[in-house]
Formats: sequence, structure tokens, C-alpha cells
Amino acid sequence: MPDPTQSDAFACLTSGCERSQSLFNSAKALIPGGVNSPARAFGAVGGDPVFIERAAGAHLWDVDGNGYIDYVGSWGPMILGHAFPPVVAELHEAVARGTSFGAPTEAENELAELITAAVPSIEKVRLVNSGTEATMSAIRLARGATGRDLIVKFAGNYHGHVDSLLVAAGSSAATLAVPNSPGVTAGTSQDTLVLQYNDPEGLAQAFLQHGDRIAAVIFEPVAGNMGVVLPTPEFLTALRHETQRAGALLICDEVMTGFRLSLGGAQQRLGIHPDITTLGKIVGGGLPVGAYGGRGEVMNHVLPAGKVFQAGTLSGNPLATAAGIATLRALRDQPPYEHLESLAARLEKGLGQAASRAAIPHWIARIGSMITFFFSEEPVTNWDVASRCRTDLFARYFWGLLNRGSYLPCSQYEAMFISAAHTEDDIDQTVAAAEVVLAELKHWR
Repeated sequence: MPDPTQSDAFACLTSGCERSQSLFNSAKALIPGGVNSPARAFGAVGGDPVFIERAAGAHLWDVDGNGYIDYVGSWGPMILGHAFPPVVAELHEAVARGTSFGAPTEAENELAELITAAVPSIEKVRLVNSGTEATMSAIRLARGATGRDLIVKFAGNYHGHVDSLLVAAGSSAATLAVPNSPGVTAGTSQDTLVLQYNDPEGLAQAFLQHGDRIAAVIFEPVAGNMGVVLPTPEFLTALRHETQRAGALLICDEVMTGFRLSLGGAQQRLGIHPDITTLGKIVGGGLPVGAYGGRGEVMNHVLPAGKVFQAGTLSGNPLATAAGIATLRALRDQPPYEHLESLAARLEKGLGQAASRAAIPHWIARIGSMITFFFSEEPVTNWDVASRCRTDLFARYFWGLLNRGSYLPCSQYEAMFISAAHTEDDIDQTVAAAEVVLAELKHWR
């Protein structure tokens, strides 16, 4: 299988991205790997990242003046498009009043009210600074509330860079996890079980062996970090049944899906009833915000109401809450979900037809405005299947579309996001570009 990093697939923008290349060379001398998050490094597709200068609506422009239709959306939060005027206006007002107080504000109450009104399972909520902080806090809360140690997660589900969740499966489905990053100790990971997503039988077996020690199961209701993978109804039923039967808590990680798949998130759309929900991305309107919330009796274990410690100087800061309030108000008052569904369905259909005409084996997974085009000969239902995708084909696909003005996630294992600012013309331009690229891949593979 050809290695895309050894081909010219990633070099197609060299002549038009001189300033991006210069900035990246400078960044590598200042920042590890030249980026502040590895997802930005283009490591999965080869080549150097482009540096973005500005964004508006559904479009990005890099420092060399190249324009792109954006399907990353800052990895999910820009559901209303970049520089959404109500968010910008609220931020202007908020920054003039002060950027941080380290004290309670009325805006924190308002954002909490918007969250609890939208998500039925959340009675009380605590604001934090990121999705990672939300999942870390939810895990601690679950252990503190139940007095148990074990946490169950699923291969291919990403819950931020929390030590106890940054782990890989052991030698069998129901064995304890092992670290998959230097710096994560065996002691940190010894209380985590890693199971297969969409495997009710494996979940039942884990509870049969360890049920009285399991504090919580944490899962993505729609996986977005092995590409979009939808849960089966049987899997969702098993999650709730097994946790309730064993007295464990169910943590629904909606950092990516929250407010995107519906105002009440994936749990509203799919009929899930978790004990704790973690949020991020959209809840901050593009600024660093996370949140975790759930049933009042569970949340009341958090200090100062209870004894589970969690704190943060910048939690609920006035800029982040202003952006979050403006975003959630807009989603509540003028729901974009039908428009998003229509655009995403148009993209799904167009990409599928283009791939079929090129005789490229593929699997397209979509729910609402989240979509992944897999170079796979089989339906992608879990990480084992996803890991067999043709990532070499994806690398050339990515660069081919970038060269033609569409900015996709730089990994086969990420979701594309549609925003309310996208138009049918944006979608049709991307489909037309994909038609050309996929026709070329037919001959390359």
C-alpha cells in the first residue's frame, strides 16, 4: 500500500502556501511539533498545515489568501458559522466590562438555565473550561458518588486527554486497560476497562465480572473520533440496563454532539437517559468552555454542596459565558436543524454518487450535520472496522479537496461538520471537487 507521505499528494499547495510554510517552520522551533494540538499537525495526511488568518460564515482564509469552504468548524463548535454577528456583539459588550472576575456573575446563571432547559437529563450543571475538564470532573464525580473505582469506556471513543481515559484495551474485552501514551502510568489506567463499541454482549460480560466495582460507563452517544459511528439500539438499551442494574452511573459524553444533533443533543434525538452529561464545543460558542451536569442528587456531591472537589479560576468567565449564551439563544429561538439536515443529506448523497461512479469502495456515516466518508469496504460499526480503512486513499482525497477549496478534517477518523452558514452552493462545489478527486483515485489505487 503506498505511503501518502512519500508521494506528492500533500505537496499540491506548496506554490500557494509559502507564508504558511514559513510560519510552520518558525512554530516548530517554538512549539512542540509546531502546533498546540496534535489534531492540527496534518500528521495523518502528510505535509504541513495551512495557517488560518480569518473566518466568516462557512469560509476560511489562510495567511496566503487562499479561501476554503470549511467542514471542520473549529472541530465542531461553529454550528452557526464563524463570526456569527450576535456572538461577536455579545463579546464586544462583555470584554468592555472586564475579562475575568473570579467571582459569580449573572451570566453564569443564564447559561446554566439555557443548558438545563434544553437538556432534560440535566437538573444542575457546573461550568468548566474545556471538554477534557468536563469528562475528568464527571469521572471523579461518579467515583465519589458511588464509592467505586472502575470506569468503563469504549475503544475509539475519545474523552479528552484525561490520564485514566487515555488508554487502550487489555488482552481481552473485560481486562483492565493499559496506557497508550508515555506519561500515563499503569497505576492511573488500572481502574479503566476498555470494551468494544456496539457490543452489548461484551458490556454484559464486563458487568458480570466487575459490576460491583464499576462506578460509571462513559461513552459517546455518536462516536466522532473514529469517524462518525452510530450506536445500535441494542447497544444503547444495554448501556442503560446494565448500569441501572448494577447501581453504576451512565455518563453521556456530548462534548461533540451536544446542541448539534438537536437542541437537547444526541440523547434527545436517540432517546438516551444518562445520569451525567458532559458538554463542550457549542456550549461555548467558539470560546473555551465545558460543562458537566446531571441529576440533582448526583450533582449535589460536588463541592461546596458535597465533598467531591472540583474548581477553576476561569470557569464561567464572562467572555465564554457571553458567547455561549448568544449561541444557545440563537439555537433555541431560530433552530437551524432542518436546514442542517437538508444540507448534510445533500452532501452525503453527492459524495456517495461520486464514489459509486468512480467504483471506490466506501461507507458514509451521517447523523444530522455530522458526516464521515470512510474508505472502507464494510460498514464501520466500531474501532476494529474503522482501523482497516484505506488511510492512504484518504490522504490523497484530503489534499485533492483542499487544493480545490474545501477544508476537511485532516484525518480519516474525524467528523465533518456542517454549519447553518453553509449553502447548497457550498455543498455542490465540494461535491463537484470530490467527483474529480475520486475519479483520479480510481486510477491511483
